[in-house]
Amino acid sequence: MKNYFVAAALLMTALACEKKSTEKINTATTPPDSVVVPETNEPLESSTRQSCYIGAVGKDSVFMSIDDNLGTITGKLRYKNFEKDSSFGDVAGSQNGDTLKLFYTFQSEGMTSNREIYFLRKDGNLLEGIGEQKTEGNDAVYINPSKLKFENGHTMRPTECEGFEKKFVN
Repeated sequence: MKNYFVAAALLMTALACEKKSTEKINTATTPPDSVVVPETNEPLESSTRQSCYIGAVGKDSVFMSIDDNLGTITGKLRYKNFEKDSSFGDVAGSQNGDTLKLFYTFQSEGMTSNREIYFLRKDGNLLEGIGEQKTEGNDAVYINPSKLKFENGHTMRPTECEGFEKKFVN
């Protein structure tokens, strides 16, 4: 008999978890300093925003697609250079104010390397920071990020993301 009650309790708990909430919350009568969380199994809406950028200097071009999830940045970056080695890879990092601090893990000349890279958001564009770097193994990092110059690097402007993945194909 005891096992019957335990089984019935587990079954009711499982059924309660599967039930979708149709609960309506009257915000007019809810005190402003209280938080009401309805019971639901609905997935939360993603907070990730995707942005795509393109830039060109002479016959060189750069393409970037980034996903911004509340300041955590991930994406793809490609430098397509004329008459010199190009590179393609992933970026990951964070945004602090108007500055993106990313680590670029890329393929070039058959090798995998990592490079620290900074972008400044200005007037809707991304300006790449240029500065002195040091190399430790396959990693290149800036010696003094506070001295980066954003006027001489690539300037990338926003572009549509639809079909943008074709820009990353060799």
